Amino acid sequence: MDHNEKKQARIRRAMIMRGKKMKTSYPCENIDVDVDVDEKESQYNLDATDYWNLGDSTYACEFCGALFWYEERLEKDKRLTRPRYSICCMQGKVELPLLKDPPSTLNNLLHNKDSRSNHFLKKIRSYNMMFSFTSMGGQIDSTINQGGGPYVFKLHGQNCHMIGSLLPTQGSRPRFSQLYIYDTDNEVLNRISAISSSRSSDEFDPTIVNELKSMLDDCNCLAKSFRMARDRFVAEDYQDLKLRLLRKRGTDGRRYNLPTSSEVAALIVGDIEKNTVERDIVVETQTGLLQRIHELHPSYLPMQYPLLFPYGEDGYGDDIQIRGSNFFSSKKRRRVTMREYFAFRIQDRAGEAATILSSKRLFQQFVVDAYTMIESQRLSYIRSHQKNLRVEIYKGLSEAFLRGETSASSLGKRTILPSSFTGGARYMIQNYQDAMAICKWAGYPDLLITFTCNPKWPEMTKFTVDRGLKPEDRPDIMCRIFKIKLDELIRDLKKKQFFGKVKAVVYTIEFQKRGLPHAHILLFLNAEDKYPTGDDIDKIISAEIPNKHKHPVLYEAVQNFMIHGPCGISHKSSPCMKDGKCSKYFPKRFNSGTVIDDDGYPIYKRRDDGSTVEKNDVLLDNRFVVPYNPLLLIKYQAHINVEWCNQSRSIKYLFKYVNKGHDRVTAAFYQSTSESEHLQDEIKMYYDCRYVSPCEAVWRIFGFDINYREPPVERLSFHLQNEQTVVFDDDEPIDSIVGRTGNNQTMFLAWMEANKNFEEARNLTYGEFPTKFVWKKDLRSWRPRKRGFSIGRLYYIPPGSGELHYMRILLNFCKCPKSYEDIKTVNGVLYPSYKDACYALGLLDDDKEYIDGIKEASSWGSAHYLRRLFATMLFSNCLSRPEFIWDTIWHHLADDILHKQRTLLQHNTLQLKDDELKILTLAEIDKLLRSNGKSLAEFPPMPLPNEHLLLGARNKLLQDELCYDRNYMTREHKTLMSSLTDEQKSVYETIISAVSKNEGGVFFLYGYGGTGKTFIWRTLSAAIRSKGQIVLNVASSGIASLLLPGGRTAHSRFGIPLAITEESTCNIKQGSDLAELLIHTKLIIWDEAPMAHRFCFEALDRTLRDILRFSNSSSCEQPFGGKVVVFGGDFRQILPVIPKGTRQDIIFATINSSYLWSFVKVLTLTKNMRLETGSSNYNLEEMREFSKWILSVGDGEAGEENDGEEIIEIPDEFLIKESTNPIASIVDCTYPSLLSNIHDLQYLQERAILAPTLEIVDAVNEYMLSLLHGEEKIYLSSDSVCKTDVGLDGPEDVYTPDFLNSIKCSGVPNHMIKLKQAAPVMLLRNIDKSLGLCNGTRLMITQLGKHILEAKVISGSNIGEKVFIPRMVITPSDSKLPFKMQRRQFPLAVCFAMTINKSQGQSLSYVGLYLPRPIFSHGQLYVAISRVRNKDGLNILICDKDGLLSKTTSNVVFKEVFQNLK
Repeated sequence: MDHNEKKQARIRRAMIMRGKKMKTSYPCENIDVDVDVDEKESQYNLDATDYWNLGDSTYACEFCGALFWYEERLEKDKRLTRPRYSICCMQGKVELPLLKDPPSTLNNLLHNKDSRSNHFLKKIRSYNMMFSFTSMGGQIDSTINQGGGPYVFKLHGQNCHMIGSLLPTQGSRPRFSQLYIYDTDNEVLNRISAISSSRSSDEFDPTIVNELKSMLDDCNCLAKSFRMARDRFVAEDYQDLKLRLLRKRGTDGRRYNLPTSSEVAALIVGDIEKNTVERDIVVETQTGLLQRIHELHPSYLPMQYPLLFPYGEDGYGDDIQIRGSNFFSSKKRRRVTMREYFAFRIQDRAGEAATILSSKRLFQQFVVDAYTMIESQRLSYIRSHQKNLRVEIYKGLSEAFLRGETSASSLGKRTILPSSFTGGARYMIQNYQDAMAICKWAGYPDLLITFTCNPKWPEMTKFTVDRGLKPEDRPDIMCRIFKIKLDELIRDLKKKQFFGKVKAVVYTIEFQKRGLPHAHILLFLNAEDKYPTGDDIDKIISAEIPNKHKHPVLYEAVQNFMIHGPCGISHKSSPCMKDGKCSKYFPKRFNSGTVIDDDGYPIYKRRDDGSTVEKNDVLLDNRFVVPYNPLLLIKYQAHINVEWCNQSRSIKYLFKYVNKGHDRVTAAFYQSTSESEHLQDEIKMYYDCRYVSPCEAVWRIFGFDINYREPPVERLSFHLQNEQTVVFDDDEPIDSIVGRTGNNQTMFLAWMEANKNFEEARNLTYGEFPTKFVWKKDLRSWRPRKRGFSIGRLYYIPPGSGELHYMRILLNFCKCPKSYEDIKTVNGVLYPSYKDACYALGLLDDDKEYIDGIKEASSWGSAHYLRRLFATMLFSNCLSRPEFIWDTIWHHLADDILHKQRTLLQHNTLQLKDDELKILTLAEIDKLLRSNGKSLAEFPPMPLPNEHLLLGARNKLLQDELCYDRNYMTREHKTLMSSLTDEQKSVYETIISAVSKNEGGVFFLYGYGGTGKTFIWRTLSAAIRSKGQIVLNVASSGIASLLLPGGRTAHSRFGIPLAITEESTCNIKQGSDLAELLIHTKLIIWDEAPMAHRFCFEALDRTLRDILRFSNSSSCEQPFGGKVVVFGGDFRQILPVIPKGTRQDIIFATINSSYLWSFVKVLTLTKNMRLETGSSNYNLEEMREFSKWILSVGDGEAGEENDGEEIIEIPDEFLIKESTNPIASIVDCTYPSLLSNIHDLQYLQERAILAPTLEIVDAVNEYMLSLLHGEEKIYLSSDSVCKTDVGLDGPEDVYTPDFLNSIKCSGVPNHMIKLKQAAPVMLLRNIDKSLGLCNGTRLMITQLGKHILEAKVISGSNIGEKVFIPRMVITPSDSKLPFKMQRRQFPLAVCFAMTINKSQGQSLSYVGLYLPRPIFSHGQLYVAISRVRNKDGLNILICDKDGLLSKTTSNVVFKEVFQNLK
């Protein structure tokens, strides 16, 4: 391209990239690798120059000379001519002697590239072990190297170095240091035999062993010391000779002085006084015991690695001072740490010998050993300071975490591993909760990015090849390059805004099985830069193979890094294969475009276009592509998986912080919490679960982040009044302790003080405070923030902590408290405890609220309503102690019983004892329960009424279906029959004939809205009930069931499991009331069948065949056991919801894909009854055209022919064409004169605003609620993890209440519900099926109590009925979350607006369809526009991606679902 062509391409690309209103275009957007669209391919350039190559490491540290890449510099935001570095020597603070060149023998073996050198380097670990003075105590995981991959040294468990006695015990072979003393005439053979006991001795070259022996004898001071002991044994037969390896040196460890044998060791005859030994190593003559070498001994390393320290040079010692410091220095730290020592040692320098760095496999072992030394030192300190740690844990609450750990009985029984220890369980949990705090502030992340190190990066290859090595030989360089590229990736995402403006970033580093580092990155985008639709996702994520000829670089990158497998039949031994299937669910399905399913999961575009790549001699197509971003893939040339994520996916990933952690540390930690009777050692648990590989060791030695968060999270401590932690010395006077300033001004007390002094502080909770203020630790006060940003998080406190736990809950809501009393004040009332204040806010799961609720409702309604309320509480399983609540409030429920008995018995002076009143009241409650398929017997230990009071209720289900007035049914049947059209009459006679013959039959009545399906259901029901027979009317949704005479939901009527599978059966027992009802049933009518999963019908089929086999011997061979079953519905409407399901999955789940469909006879209604009956005030021709347009949308024939997703144009007459505020406009059109009609039940009943997603619905409802007069009341939920779901996978303590409060799930009420009187609401669960109070029933709020709501029904067959609604415990029915949570909240949501899916089955006079984003599933648009009874009641407002009004929208129709309906 020339300059002008490139400019035009950029302009075209910018035009396409213009997404939402005012949205900036970002570098990643609109990448299309479509092989057929040349214009789009010209809009971006993907060639080899796009790869970000670091070049060579040509920069040197000005202090120590270590070599670096420029990108490793400090102050990366600045372009510096003299960059500074710190991971080598801490900018000159660490000064160590440089290693000198090794002896020529070792130098030749390391660097000569001949066969002898290659053999030595391959076996270098074994040759080193031959001459080691000490043995390694850790367990080496050799299974990792089974196969053809690069060698990886991996260590498991606690590591240490051990040394034996000078001489082996009688009959034992010499090992390690003993080989320097015992039988040295055969030393070469002994050394080879010692190392090759399980292998052939031919693996080793004796000449190399001999040369190394001579070299160490000449050069190594430790070898000379042991030889000196040998000579003394030979010269004089000492029986009590000891070798003392000295720890103290007379020279400065920062200066290079080769130690002499006299400086490192001394031979001693006789006993040694213990107080003179300190940490010296004393090797006894002949004990047969091993002793552990302390990590701080300077000979610790040279004794284990004689080939890396051929002169016996000192290793780390704790007396190495920081440069420029001395004993009298005022610096806080004067000595070099062990981590700093090793970080210095593993650097390339021009003037230093590369003996350690050139040792290949031995270098891997060395860095792992080095890191375990660092960790061991830290853990030793922790173990020796347990008393101090417990003070912090049990009083200072920064570690108050374990269930029950706060009890005094647990003190001293557990060895604690604090959260400051990186990689421990508490560390992981604290980081997890920090991430949850970011989620609470920023919302859930939008993108998941997995970035894996590529050991074949050009920089890595060049660096190692130049030194005669392979990438796996230098894990330090591999980690450094990965860290550089990871930092650059984070800069691309944050500062360069690759995907848009970033609100927060979280990542965690993990190490693969073979040790390679990889980062899991969560990206939180600003609200205006999200990617909500499939088209948006396609701009940034591709899951297809690019054109090989037009994009060869990208094609090669995808082939090398982004292809999964091969696995499956072609490669059954692939690591991903579990139980014969790919655990990653490859191959995926082909898909014509990216869609987001009803559960919020993306199904990426994977077209069947013939594109393939070859991998391991297997051709793989688009189904095996791991989703990626092309520009990132080209720039970084590594596996970089980019995934769009929703709320549940984000939580599942964040859960890995605890569930997976680093290896299996956290699982063991939680397993131990239930074993409090045993002594628990968390340090040992950590060691037992830990595996360390070279890359992880190097990563930790360099001090790189394991967890990264931006913005930072400020962890906020708090305490009860006068219970702050005080740290003091044992000999410190009490008056000075009490008077110390810091004790009286903790972070928490300073917050309350700041609330008094700063106006801005008064609108912030404690958790929000760090966003505007900074904690000045030195001043012990909060100050207004001048720059930067931080998020606050309160430390988690378990419920067992009592008042402190309840205080924490209140602090999440309380703003501007100036004292402890303010925290306990709710609505102007000061409560005596924090628990009472929590209860007043509804934040606790406590049965007391139900007692108070019934007392509260007793002033609003009669005892009849109260009994219904109590029955609702029972069958919704809200009560933990129902018998206790009954004993407390029974007199409220029995208030009208005496009057009823006096009326019934015509005895005005009748008196009843309390026990008699209780029994009669229980009988009334039992009747209510039986109307809903329950009884008091199912709620032990509730008392039961006398048997004689229940004689008439033996099978209430059967009685309810037989209690219809047969005379009334006869008259209704006659009336309905006279109104049937010929088409409807034919359908009616076909079905009624099958019922009369009693031979069974399965029918499907197919017809669109207005064809009279409900009319036929009513006619059939009246016909059968007029004869005293039973017909069961059910529907797939609660709303649809309300339109049927005596209707119920299919799930509640037949006990169909919510989590349905292919093998499921209904929860109906032989001989039960429900089984008896089904035996006597003549006809089953199931409306809205297409929206139910086929597994539901198959479960009922299997159940009926089983139940009816005793009354019908041939039932097992007949569908539905020989019963007549009629399904009804319209396949144009919404089909079964399949989480993460593809188009094929949805079609496969419909009833006409079931084996039962072969038994079905399809009956069709085609005439619109509304048109046939006519209307004097409505133009029939307009109505006919309206109906025809609706059908064309449902059939996919509106506009262009539709088989999938197409854009259609909405007729102008339905559109809202002018609007400055879309929500206000759709509200004004749908709810005109709202305030004047708000108390009119019919006004609310006949209208609703429909939208595709919950987010849009919530926005509309919040706006409309703000328009209503009156006081707004807020109800908060009590959330927790289900106790039955607690185990190794899901410790409930990890999920803080404030995080659980933030979760929003479909079908579950929000944590915070705002209500006003007269607001319409919708039930989110079944409350009382006998009253038609089902999921989807609409109500109007009439009373707002503290614990109970009063409402009137405004939909269904019981309009105007008063009901009481308590808070209920609701659990999401799906498995999206990695744990099972429960929420105690009122089971309702404001419903001025509702989702399109929720509206299915409803018939309305006025519908406002609000589409700020397109619909996304089959039938949604058809359902929305077909809810309205006439065209004048339909108003549609469509917004495009820029927020501008539009006349076009998407329509999704899967035409294959119509194929077998003829």
